Amino acid sequence: MTVDVHVLDDPAAETALRLTTAASTGGHLALTGGSTPRAAYEQAAALSGDWRRATLWWGDERCVAPDDPRSNYALARDALIAHLDPAPRVERIEGERGPGAGAELYESALRATFGDAAPVFDLLLLGLGPDGHCASLFPGAPELAVTDRCVVGVERAGLEPFVPRISLTLPALTAARETLFVVTGAEKADAVRVAFGAGGDDVPARRVAEGAAGVTVLLDAAAAHAL
Repeated sequence: MTVDVHVLDDPAAETALRLTTAASTGGHLALTGGSTPRAAYEQAAALSGDWRRATLWWGDERCVAPDDPRSNYALARDALIAHLDPAPRVERIEGERGPGAGAELYESALRATFGDAAPVFDLLLLGLGPDGHCASLFPGAPELAVTDRCVVGVERAGLEPFVPRISLTLPALTAARETLFVVTGAEKADAVRVAFGAGGDDVPARRVAEGAAGVTVLLDAAAAHAL
């Protein structure tokens, strides 16, 4: 596993720069939820990037309405998209339709753009759960074994909020040109070690890191201290 790890004072600032650069080239960006990505989106909105030719996708979504505070789309809309003029193309996951129908619709949208192969995002942004999950693929979950689809419905979430999810599968998560994990806080330090350190465990984030090309991990000092 080859992972480029950076320990930074402000991982969100570097994330914002990378997002803005990818957007300015008209790239396909897959976003995530969480407090650190929120900070990155807010900083990206303040940069002078050109987002008009970019397309925004998501790595996963909760099965809630798009204006629900638990929605990953709502987070990105409020922190980033609403502040961009002109706005990028947005291909959100319709979580409100439920894990089955929502996954099918998102799969269709991906195939309409990328064809029958796995979607090749120019930049895939991922967080890391304290259990080593990424997107909505949780340790030991049956969804990890799905290889014949790009999107899967997740009926049982492994962590709060305990609502069904929709997630990209491992083949889709490992197909991106550039994968960027951004992780902060001491509460994530053990998960960082397990996912990216020597002799870690077989958690979903490690599977992505092992299978993807161009993996970068941005950490603050607290998240990095167990490496």
